[in-house]
Amino acid sequence: MIRALSVADVRSAEANAMAELPEGELMSRAAEGLAEIAAARLAERDGRTVVALIGAGDNGGDALYAAGLLCEAGFACAVVLLPESGRAGVHGPGLEAAELAGATVVVAAADPAAAAQVVAEGDLVLDGIVGIGGRPGLRPAAAALVDAIADDAWVMAVDVASGLDPDGVEVDDDAVWADETVTFGVPKPAHLLPAGESATGRLTVVDIGLAVDDVPAAVERLTYDDVAALWPVPGPGDDKYSRGVLGVVAGGETYTGAAVLAVTAAVECGVGMVRYVGTSTPTGLVRAAVPEAVIGAGQVQAWLIGPGLDPAAAGGGAEAQLTLAREALASDLPAVVDAGGLDLVAARRTGPTLLTPHAGELARLLTRLAVAREPAAGPVTREQVEREPVRHARLAAELTGATVLLKGSTTLVVGPEAGAPVRTQADAPAWLATAGSGDVLAGVAGSLLAAGLDALDAGSLAALVHGVAADRASGGGPLRARVVAEALRPTIRDLLRRA
Repeated sequence: MIRALSVADVRSAEANAMAELPEGELMSRAAEGLAEIAAARLAERDGRTVVALIGAGDNGGDALYAAGLLCEAGFACAVVLLPESGRAGVHGPGLEAAELAGATVVVAAADPAAAAQVVAEGDLVLDGIVGIGGRPGLRPAAAALVDAIADDAWVMAVDVASGLDPDGVEVDDDAVWADETVTFGVPKPAHLLPAGESATGRLTVVDIGLAVDDVPAAVERLTYDDVAALWPVPGPGDDKYSRGVLGVVAGGETYTGAAVLAVTAAVECGVGMVRYVGTSTPTGLVRAAVPEAVIGAGQVQAWLIGPGLDPAAAGGGAEAQLTLAREALASDLPAVVDAGGLDLVAARRTGPTLLTPHAGELARLLTRLAVAREPAAGPVTREQVEREPVRHARLAAELTGATVLLKGSTTLVVGPEAGAPVRTQADAPAWLATAGSGDVLAGVAGSLLAAGLDALDAGSLAALVHGVAADRASGGGPLRARVVAEALRPTIRDLLRRA
């Protein structure tokens, strides 16, 4: 599992390490790791020139020392100093080391045009403008130099890409969009949360000797190797009932295919049994596509409620289906609630619950719950959710008592417990933004809840496996949701084999 620590905890860990090490040792370790990785990227790309953008903080010092080491390794290096006070505004010993090694020094405030020309000539650009003490956005002078970076240059952020919110809460597109971020000791929240992941690029962590194993994470991410530890693998004493029976209330006469996709995904994941309840058309489709499914209500270990469900539907068995959906929500059994099922959520459930909205659905849910509590409350918009996804997912978890899986290019999984780490996954290709993919994800999550996983692990693991299956099925090109569902079984098999 990848663990990101809060900025406050990182600062505390660094202070503890510096108290036990010779002065400057921690920065030396960071600079050496940064220079080694930069040299490797230059070698991969046949690059020869390095430009370091230097701000006033310690990560500017890291970049200065790294530039000196790269000079000694034979690369042509320039350091561009961004503070208006020039040399006096940056890390003094680092600047001295870079100059002694042969780096060219340019003060941006003295000649902005010359500084921009130097930046444009870099094969590799080190972003040492601001670090974990920075605020979202870039100052105009810094933004102008970032804009001067050549399109084919490799941009390497030092610790955190400048302009990002280090805590990963606030979104600001006015930031350095790095090809790679080299961070020290441990990832930071911005690296793994939606507000910063895209601008982070490839994330490389340099071990500088911080003692962080016992520090609680602010953000967590499952890796491929976590699948074997979490996935429910049957033993010789198991039968279809002990492996988990999932009740699926999905589909309708308008969205007939959602039921097929959700049920297919569940059986491809190895659930013990699926009991499906729907209207006539999707029932016929499920019978034909998934002969393993049992049609009709019965005893289950968990419910999946909502893919393709229309809460306003009437006739053709829709009323009976909706009645069962409401009864399932009123029970204390574990439940995944998706799509149309979210419109039925009106109170806190006693059983383990995973809500799986996209941003628009979460906005509608929050608006409805807020108005129920305070009739004068204004609407929550999709744009607000996308701008502050963590805050809105936490709010939904607080109001419903459920774990919330907020779908997106970086998927969030947020539990209702105050102070618990946020889980994120970003394993899927952009091609997965296609109709029906959420139905498949819901089926995966439902199968895991039925097997006994808690909602946080079920949501995180489902997002990972769903994304990996989509990536394999896509192969770099278009894909359809049905193909993703059918790719689940071999994907799970291969991930389990890694153990």
